[in-house]
Amino acid sequence: RTTAEFQSGHIGDALLADWNNQKEFKKLALLLDKSKPVYTYCLSGVRSSAATNWLRQNGYTAYNLTGGINAWKLADKPVEQMKMVKQITLEEYMSQIPKDKTVLADISAVWCPPCKIMKPLIDSMAAANGSRFVLVRIDGGEQTQLCKQLKVDGFPTFIIYKQGKESWRKQGIVDVKELASKL
Repeated sequence: RTTAEFQSGHIGDALLADWNNQKEFKKLALLLDKSKPVYTYCLSGVRSSAATNWLRQNGYTAYNLTGGINAWKLADKPVEQMKMVKQITLEEYMSQIPKDKTVLADISAVWCPPCKIMKPLIDSMAAANGSRFVLVRIDGGEQTQLCKQLKVDGFPTFIIYKQGKESWRKQGIVDVKELASKL
């Protein structure tokens, strides 16, 4: 499903992978654990059926929700909505970036597979090196206006600030050693 479709309502704990963006879909699919079943759905079941076939051809145990989320809703199954969240202004965001400290901004989304992989690694780094840098987390799935202003077009995006200025940026799964060296 597209980001807009996902935000309009999704099954709980679902991850987002847009079949319409083949490059991104395949990149995200490669992050899935092949030892666990994958359940796919889209609006009506057409795109997710194609995605299910691709997953099966690539070694995954995959199942498609026939009829998509439309059928899910018709069966009165629970759907989570993206809640309306006050948008953080660029000024409010920058006020979280102390000028006298190194800051790691982690701009992620709860529905993003690479973000779920990176979260425990970032948490561990922060716990072990909390005195070396300040961690600022932004839910980019909710803070869409801020993401536009920061020119963040994929998750996770990591931005390092030194003396209040951006000094480094990388999107996607980042090697922890590389990140530590940049901090």
